[in-house]
Parts: sequence; C-alpha cells; structure tokens
Amino acid sequence: MTIRAAIFIQKWYRQHQARREMQKRCNWQIFQNLEYASEQDQAELYKFFNDLIKNMPQAAATGNKYHQNSRISILEEDGELVEEAGDIVSTRIELPITKNDIDRLIDVFRKKKGNRLHPKYVAMILREGARCLKQMPNIVMVSTAVSQQVTVCGDLHGKLDDLLVVLYKNGLPSTSNPYVFNGDFVDRGKKGLEVLLLLLSLYLAFPNSVFLNRGNHEDSVMNARYGFSREVESKYPRNYKQLLLLIDEVYRWLPLGSVLNSRVLIVHGGFSDSTSLDLIKSIDRGKYVSILRPPVTDGEPLDKTEWQQIFDIMWSDPQSMQGCKPNTLRGAGVWFGPDVTETFLKRHRLNYVIRSHECKPNGHEFMHDNKVITIFSASNYYAMGSNKGAYMRLNNQLMPHFVQYISAASQTKRLSFRQRMGIVESSALKELAVRMRDHRDELELEFQKCDPDGSGHITISKWCCVMESVTKLGLPWRLLRDKLAPGTDSQSVNYVTTLDLLDTDVIMEAEADGTTVMDALYANKSSLVTIFNIIDADNSGEITLDEFETAIDLLVAHMPGVYSKEEMLEKCRMMDLNGDGKVDLNEFLEAFRLSDLHRKQQQEEDMRRRSTHRTIQNPSDSVTKLANAISKNTAVVEQDIDPTDCEADAVDPK
Repeated sequence: MTIRAAIFIQKWYRQHQARREMQKRCNWQIFQNLEYASEQDQAELYKFFNDLIKNMPQAAATGNKYHQNSRISILEEDGELVEEAGDIVSTRIELPITKNDIDRLIDVFRKKKGNRLHPKYVAMILREGARCLKQMPNIVMVSTAVSQQVTVCGDLHGKLDDLLVVLYKNGLPSTSNPYVFNGDFVDRGKKGLEVLLLLLSLYLAFPNSVFLNRGNHEDSVMNARYGFSREVESKYPRNYKQLLLLIDEVYRWLPLGSVLNSRVLIVHGGFSDSTSLDLIKSIDRGKYVSILRPPVTDGEPLDKTEWQQIFDIMWSDPQSMQGCKPNTLRGAGVWFGPDVTETFLKRHRLNYVIRSHECKPNGHEFMHDNKVITIFSASNYYAMGSNKGAYMRLNNQLMPHFVQYISAASQTKRLSFRQRMGIVESSALKELAVRMRDHRDELELEFQKCDPDGSGHITISKWCCVMESVTKLGLPWRLLRDKLAPGTDSQSVNYVTTLDLLDTDVIMEAEADGTTVMDALYANKSSLVTIFNIIDADNSGEITLDEFETAIDLLVAHMPGVYSKEEMLEKCRMMDLNGDGKVDLNEFLEAFRLSDLHRKQQQEEDMRRRSTHRTIQNPSDSVTKLANAISKNTAVVEQDIDPTDCEADAVDPK
C-alpha cells in the first residue's frame, strides 16, 4: 500500500508540474507572439517606404527634406525652454557631469513623486550626450587590457528599477568597471526618459568606461507606437517637442555596435548572411534619424544595401535551423542559423557574438554551440514575475559570468506561486483581449457564419479556426478556450462569452490607452511628411492624382483585401479640400487629422453603445469574474524604487 501510494503521489505531482509548465509556456507564447505581431505592423512602414523608393527613385532624395531643415542647428543652439508646472525638483546639474551629479540624479529619479528635472537640465544632458556620441565610430573598440573585465547589459525598456539594481549589485562605472549597454533603453516601461538620461549622464561622467549601442527602439517611429513619445509629452507637456528633437539627435549618433578585445561582437539584434562589418564601419550613421524611415541623403542617391545592413543588425534573431531567411514573426530583419553564424565569425575572425533584442525567461540564453549569447536585462518585462533580468561579466579571457535578478522582489515574495501565475496569466489575457478587440466585429461576423441557427454555440474546432483565421496570432487556441470563452461545456463553445469578455470595461479601457499604427503615424508627423515628399515625385509641393495612383498600387500590395484601388482613389480625391485637383501638404496632414479625430469619436461611441448593450444584457457571471480578476491582477501601484529590493543569483555558464 505504501508503494502504491508513493507511485500515485508521484504520478499526480508529475501531472501537476506538467500542467504548470504548459501554463507557463502558453502565457509566454501569448506575450511573445503579441509583441512580434505588433512589431510586424510597425515594420510594414519600413517596407512601404522601401517600395515607394524602389518605384519612385527620383523622389527618394527629397523624401527627408523635413528632417534636414528641422535639425540644422538643434545641437548648436540652446533653444528657449518654457517653465513646466508641477513637481520640478530644484536639483542643479552642471557640465562636466561628475559622480556627485550621478548620485543626485539617482536620488531624484528613484522617487515616486517630485522626480522631474528642470527641462533645461534635461536638454543639456541630451545635447551634450549627442555632441559626444557624434565623435564615436560606428563600431566601438572595447578592451579589458586595463580593467581585466567588462559588464554587458541588454534591453532595459524603461525599467529604471532594473538599471539601479545592476548599478547597486555591480557598482558604478569606472576605469576598472566598464559597461556596455546594448540598446533598447526606452519604450514599454514608464521610466524610459529617466533611464536614457541616467545612461547619458554615466557616459558623460565616465566617457572611457561606458559604451552605448543603438537598438531598434532608439527610433522615433517606434517611440510613437510603444509609449516613449507619450511619456516625454506627459512629463514635459510644454517642452516635449524640442526634447524629442534632441532625443532624435542622440539616437542618430549612437554607435551601431561594439567589439570586445577584437574577438567578441556586441550588437543589438544580430546579422544576416550579407552583413559586412567593414561596410557598417564606413556608413554615415548620422543619416539614420529613424531606421524605419528613409535616411537623410542631402540629395544623394539612396543606398538601400547600406540601409539593409543597419536594419539586419538591429532587428535579426537567431534560429536553430540552418540558413538565413526573412523574419516573418517580426516582419523585419532575418532569422540566421548556426551555419550563418559560423561563416560570419570566421569571416570577421571573431569568437562569438553577444546580442539582446529578445526577452528570455532567465535573462540569458546560449545558441549555436554557445557562439551566440542573448542577454536581456529587464526583469518582470511582460508582467510581475514573468521573467528574470540578467547582466553578464566577461573576464580578460572572455569567459562569461551571469548574474540573474528580479527587481521589486518584496512584491513577489508575498505571493504564492499560484498568485504569481495568476498575475502573469491575467496580464497575458489582457494583452490578448486588447489585440482581439481590433478584430471584434470581424470575429462576431465569422462566429455567426458558423452558427446559421443563431444558437450562440459552435464546435470547439470551428471556434479555434475562427480565432486563428481572424487574428493570425498562431496561438494554442484549444488551451485558451476555457479562458477566452469561460463557462462553456466540453463539447461546444458559447462564442457570445468571448465577445462579452472583449466588451468588458477593463479591456475597453486598456484598448483606449493603447496606440495603433495610425496613432503613431499621425503623432509622428515627420513620417507623414516623408510619405508626402516621396509621393510628390516631381517635387512640386503638390500631389496629383497620377502620383497618388502610383502610390496606391503599392498600398494595395501591402494591404490586400482592405480597400480596392477605386476606393483608395476616392479617398485621395476627398483629401483635395479646396477642389483644385491637387493635394498640398496642409491638405494631406489635415486629412489625417480629421481621420484620427473621427476614429476617436467612433471609439467613444462604440464604448457607449457596448455599455448600453451590457445594461440590457449583462454578461455571464464567469465573464464578470474573469474580467474582475484581470483588473485586480494587472493593477499597478507606483512607489519609490529601492535597488536593494531584489533577488540576485550568480549563474555558472556551464
């Protein structure tokens, strides 16, 4: 009996562990697929620009007139800054920045309230940082000859608490303690501006001990979509336009990568089978204010091969299979296999590559026979407890040593494993439901097609097929059925509960707080100006119907099935507000403004309509219970940052 009981317990425990592991992997897949699908939308802008230039080469040189004119003197002039209202601290920062200034900045930034520098000091740090970065080469040579070691950090994504944990555990930069920060300093997190300012200040205070690489999120087009532009505007509403221009200057002069001891390449994303470090070293990186927009060419022909080189090292990911192919998940860069890595390392006489760009559950990962190392430094990236962050130290023999950590550890210590998993799962479901709301009407239509009798129920297989065909997210829908259609039986799915979940307040409010591609495009008007200048092939300052028609052929290729060519031409005619048969820049921008305004009004009307519908026909108790759990588990409580509040463990690389 004792043996039978032990076998039974062991079997139950293994099944329990397997379910937990499946749940973790399912949540992780939701987060990662949603992140990549969102980036894929943004990468379409790059493809659209690229095709416009390919088909309108005569317009490529004039496509970025706006950027040339707006940045002629941004570094040379101290522009007028307006006093900001609210909790601006009295802390003074002067050049040259010293260790005492760093201590003061950390003390200010870590506080929940009263943590905003005066805008003139923000502008000073950005301007001086851009001036100094401008002197750096595209690929910076880093050496351990003096220090005997170096620390490499990956993506921080606005997570100031993680940056402070690294500095607390590993020490401030110095001659004996140099750092390489490998891009993606901003976006997603709420402290992106503080992270950027602190990193630039560290670079200015310790110029030979801090090295900053550019990531794919050091890009104003990405910032308009993923939150950093709105963050700057919310913190400095009277000065944000000038500060964003200065931030663009910092981006354009960030080095593209680093090489450690001539043997280890450190870049943000990776490389392709056509990447050449010699070519990258010779590029005029100052042209690339945004990687997603055509570079500033000053009238010279655009070198698309050069543009692709930068794109590949910023956006690419390793794969376990051989070969090199377009990265269809992100919609940009490539997947490169072990054979591509081997060839690349031999061609450039390197031992291995350190890259970031991908969130990993333990903060780091080895691939390609340990020749590609991913390092990711933002813990709790997707949700509280979703992943560890890590940084790596390399000694003089280039042996890696990892330190994993979780910031705000006291918040997770109070939670049981079930509670932690509940928070991660709720965050994943919330992100997924917000994405699904973009297709809410289409989902309802497809569900009704599968339910000709109007019973409100369809088979599980049909429900899964509709979810995948509409969202195209590649998720395990059968595993998610109980969460997205709660309260249904094992034989069929009540699809009405899925629609009710999408209509709950917590999901609709989260959708309203988000940013679509069109939001980002309109918020970043320079992209619209660039599009206008490229479509205006004869550089007349006006777009004719013939010029529109050429661009529409490309739009139809990028958005098949959305609008017909005739419908798009009619929309172009509607842009002609004064009826002269041509569209000038003001009319072009005004059309987008009116469209954006109409979309927001439609969204508000939709919320009112759904709210009225819910008062007539309340959602089921299971839907209400799930929505309440999502709301409770994803609520954020802001507090002062304590870098000592962390859990950190050294990891043996073997």
